[in-house]
Amino acid sequence: MSERLPNREQAIKLLLENGCSVQVISHCQAVTDRALEIAGKLEQRGLKVDMQLVEAGAMLHDLGRSKTHAVDHSLVGAQIAASIGLPEAIVNIIKRHVGAGITDEEAHWLGWPQDVYVPQTLEEKVVAYADKLIDQSKQIPIEVEIERLKAERKDEAAERVRKLHEEITSLLE
Repeated sequence: MSERLPNREQAIKLLLENGCSVQVISHCQAVTDRALEIAGKLEQRGLKVDMQLVEAGAMLHDLGRSKTHAVDHSLVGAQIAASIGLPEAIVNIIKRHVGAGITDEEAHWLGWPQDVYVPQTLEEKVVAYADKLIDQSKQIPIEVEIERLKAERKDEAAERVRKLHEEITSLLE
């Protein structure tokens, strides 16, 4: 599968071709750097991580921001990725990165098609987690993101982010 994964330069080209702003691309690069750092530490702990998938998925996680900045940018991005023939593993990273996942109930409420919108694989979780550690293109403590979600009355999302943080950090210990 890895030979079909776009490298960083190819991913930037895809983001540009689909109309992503310089700010979105800068954010994707920062998330990618953080995701690769986390994935590298997980590998050092003996876990098997597809580094090329993490890089490609992180670079393209916000592809949907070329069309919308609403929560459904993940769904839109996954549709774009599928339409241009990207591997399902990248489509899933894009689809599942928002808010450490969208529950079935939330997806129904949002009017999304029935599907799995919660990160399942280690690579999906690493990208979703790295995204929560980057605000625009700057690294932030996870507590800042959790408090932001709580302030927006998104308590369930805040709890999912906290649990994802605990899951990833426990793997790093």
